[in-house]
Amino acid sequence: MSYIFNFLLWSYLIYFILRFLIRLLSPLLFRHLSNKMKDNMNKTRNNRSENKKSEGEVTIDKMPKKTKPSKNNIGDYVDYEEVE
Repeated sequence: MSYIFNFLLWSYLIYFILRFLIRLLSPLLFRHLSNKMKDNMNKTRNNRSENKKSEGEVTIDKMPKKTKPSKNNIGDYVDYEEVE
């Protein structure tokens, strides 16, 4: 009986300690993540402003792939009949 009581007591204590730590550390974690997201947004905004092109300038970022005509000439379609 004392083992069950001991287990329940320790479980209860661990639960409340973890709960306290989560309440203590979660604002710090969210603040860190929000600052990181804000910095990332500022970097992308700065990159876009630096990449502005003058009017009439044309750039090609990626050349389209040339597709070759397929040589998958399998043959004619043959309809089949069921044999009983």
